[in-house]
Amino acid sequence: MTGAMMLTGAAQAETFVTIGTGGQTGVYYQVGGAICRLVNRGTKDHDIKCTHTTGGSVANINGIRAGDLDMGVAQSDWQYHAYNGTAPEKFPEGKFEELRAVFSVHPEPFTVVARADSGIKTFEDLKGKRVNLGNPGSGARATFEVVMEKMGWTADDFALAAELKSAEQAAALCDNKIDAIVFTVGHPAGTIKEATTSCESKLINVDNDVIRKLVDDNAFYAMATIPGGTYTGTDEDTTTFGVGATFVSSSKTSPEVVYEITKAVFENFDRFKQMHPAFANLKEADMITNNLSAPLHDGAVKYYKERGWM
Repeated sequence: MTGAMMLTGAAQAETFVTIGTGGQTGVYYQVGGAICRLVNRGTKDHDIKCTHTTGGSVANINGIRAGDLDMGVAQSDWQYHAYNGTAPEKFPEGKFEELRAVFSVHPEPFTVVARADSGIKTFEDLKGKRVNLGNPGSGARATFEVVMEKMGWTADDFALAAELKSAEQAAALCDNKIDAIVFTVGHPAGTIKEATTSCESKLINVDNDVIRKLVDDNAFYAMATIPGGTYTGTDEDTTTFGVGATFVSSSKTSPEVVYEITKAVFENFDRFKQMHPAFANLKEADMITNNLSAPLHDGAVKYYKERGWM
């Protein structure tokens, strides 16, 4: 168990913190990297050193629960399901009542990218095609599985149901090994940029009665728009739905550690927003309220109260 592991030397103790992120071409990896860079800039003041690993929403939450991770990035829907015990196939140990929210980050639209020559014009056209579902353990894969169930689809409805990691999917699309990728991610995303600039491909609208009902029935989803021109090949706005990226921990993680990490982000907020284009429009007030279904961690609450935000 890392559990904010402490090493004592001749000087004072250093606390080592591990954050779970996602694939290296996705935005979660950038979130974890940005937070760690800000924390590590201030190590001489608080004696905390931060590292981050890849994983994905579901893997990160389960890693925090097991004590292998101190914190992690997770989609808002999987934060909700973990805390409430409403997805036993992903969280077999039931309700994770020690799960704590720290803050939310960027919106993450459910994104479908198809080869221009694939014949895919609508979301329904994915049926019968070669599709990357995403790697098991990722929130993106888990969310697509929810959508598949609502659409009445199984993996057998696709000519190929690939399980590629986010870093592998653009090359597979452009090598004509798959027809489409499905990825819940903040924009602009490196893997989508790679797919749309390396070969002729376009974003597909995900908007039908099934999706609208899914959004209406679940507060952790919202309709979303990916602005036209974000990627080569898609000049018009793309309509879809999405979740929010959230930063989570456990009540077992030291309040002092969570306080210092929260402080490192918000005391360097302009710097944080410049670390990835997906962070450019973040607002402090939204980050401490939106998409948070688990209770706020005591360490985060302490900082927010100090700032007069709560």
